[in-house]
Amino acid sequence: ALIVNIGDELLIGQVVNTNASYIAKQLNLFGISIDKILVVKDNKNEILNSLNEGLNYDLVIITGGLGPTKDDITKHTLAEFMEDKLIEDKVVLKDIENLLASRGRTMNELNKQQASVLSQCKVLRNFVGTAPGMIMKIYNTTFVSLPGVPFEMKPMLQEFLKNFLKENKLDKIIHKTVFVFGIPESELAIKIE
Repeated sequence: ALIVNIGDELLIGQVVNTNASYIAKQLNLFGISIDKILVVKDNKNEILNSLNEGLNYDLVIITGGLGPTKDDITKHTLAEFMEDKLIEDKVVLKDIENLLASRGRTMNELNKQQASVLSQCKVLRNFVGTAPGMIMKIYNTTFVSLPGVPFEMKPMLQEFLKNFLKENKLDKIIHKTVFVFGIPESELAIKIE
């Protein structure tokens, strides 16, 4: 797998990238090894480069850039990459209306745009935020686009992984750690060799 985290805020140190470590840990628990983690800025060419690199992997988990602001360009870039178009999903629109109503807010045009998804994706519903997730397949690669907000991303990732595990036979990954003390690393390396 490849993990791609999108957001200028990650690259300037404004936000700590906890998504990368959480996703890596979950993928390992499900038997999916991670070869690389990329962090890219909210820039169409950078996102496209990471998506093209993703074609070398079986699974690409993408977070970020799904919000309603001008710098959130992930959906539009994914649509271009997948040669697809964005359509309004009525179920997602209703989810957003219900969420906003439960918070005493009314829907504006930017909220409504959150209901746009790729026409050929499988939607991952977001019950705690307004940005839905999307599952897309191109060639032999599954791309999963999730919101960057951790409390929104985590349940959606879990839902995806449970279904992915049902559809794919995966081996367990076991990591063993040996703790040593009282010996410098260089001496230990010689003994191990």
